[in-house]
Amino acid sequence: MSATAQKIALVTGAGSGVGRACALGLLAAGWTVTLAGRRRAALEETVGLAPEEARARTLVVPTDVADPAAVNALFAAIRQRFGRLDLLFNNAGGNVPGTPFEDLAVEDWNRVVAVNLTGSFLCAQAAYRLMKEQNPRGGRIINNGSISAHAPRPDSAPYTATKHAITGLTKSIALDGRKYDIACGQIDIGNAATPMTERMQRGVKQANGEVMVEPTMDVRHVADAVVHMASLPLDANILFLTVMATKMPFVGRG
Repeated sequence: MSATAQKIALVTGAGSGVGRACALGLLAAGWTVTLAGRRRAALEETVGLAPEEARARTLVVPTDVADPAAVNALFAAIRQRFGRLDLLFNNAGGNVPGTPFEDLAVEDWNRVVAVNLTGSFLCAQAAYRLMKEQNPRGGRIINNGSISAHAPRPDSAPYTATKHAITGLTKSIALDGRKYDIACGQIDIGNAATPMTERMQRGVKQANGEVMVEPTMDVRHVADAVVHMASLPLDANILFLTVMATKMPFVGRG
């Protein structure tokens, strides 16, 4: 990708897991990448995993996406450094330990909603405003849904509810963004091998109450999918894409 065709991306939650893999994938594809997340050390570790020549195409901005002031500061840094944004991968998310619905604390509910849903809204809105104003106009927003955007695991009400809500957010942005050449799509990921899914190797609770070890897939396949979605011209959009471990318990009765 030449300097004149330089494309600017923002990946939230870039300090680990899916976000780290996708930031590295975008860098490998020639993108310039802003890495956002709560821990500077983790973001800088991600940058350190990139080839040396790619590191000059990075900007690290520690950010709590649930904090409107922090999100404003993040996008101010992007405007100042690059003047535009071509891609937002709205990836940052969190969860709480599985809890029976009747025992779920409202504080835990609010914490998951703040990061997974409000954080995605804040980043998408800031990206939308920038993409609407920049020249050339437009850009792409990719939201990280989840298999949980389709079907819950037991004891997962906050996470499942927010991921279902992400689907509504994706559709709304895809509709509202048309007039400004802003495309929006969603990637729904199932059992990518990351620190977050290590517990699957020890067994996770199933719908029938049993605990079962679940298959996982290499997280690089998620990165490849995000890079593909990002590579499309703005007159084409992958609205929803599911990438999952082939043998994970999703399709069928659960």
